[in-house]
Amino acid sequence: MTQIFGDFHEDLPVVQEYLTLFFSPSSVPVKQRWRTNGLSADFMADYFATFFPGNEGATTEDNIQREVKSAVSFIGNELLENAMKFSDETSDHPISLTLQMHSDRLVFLATNSVNPKEIATFQNYIQELTTSDPDELYIRHLEENAEDEHEHASQLGLLTMMNDYQAKLGWKFESVQNDPDAIAVTTMVQLTL
Repeated sequence: MTQIFGDFHEDLPVVQEYLTLFFSPSSVPVKQRWRTNGLSADFMADYFATFFPGNEGATTEDNIQREVKSAVSFIGNELLENAMKFSDETSDHPISLTLQMHSDRLVFLATNSVNPKEIATFQNYIQELTTSDPDELYIRHLEENAEDEHEHASQLGLLTMMNDYQAKLGWKFESVQNDPDAIAVTTMVQLTL
């Protein structure tokens, strides 16, 4: 079973510059690593910022480097948080985050297992994301979160990527194991340079 949603491209050109981080759910419970998400995202941001060097006195290039670093840190952190939070705890499938540098964009690929019982709910949310106006949806979620006494998931991370960074998002669901069933979801975020 393979399903594609949104702006997911399987035919990306091969790149020479990329970085992949893997997190094994069997060594330490993934949710105990929560505090390391920001460190991992910042590491990726620092690494890729070196490809956008700023020159002393050249504010435009310095701004580009800072913008890329900020975007990579934010998007990487959000993708890792979501992958950790929504990963199927019964699966041994690793969580990974890859960042690829293409000539015209950065491409993030976050992969985690997902509980088969949660797929329909997640796909309904994806449908809402891909068919609604992102600005209106963002405001609606802000209002709902303000009224939510139980602090359910904010659902603002992906919307912030779309609104603040004009990122294109896509998802791929695929079976990675039978008996017991294990489904992996890969979230693709494309950030134009």
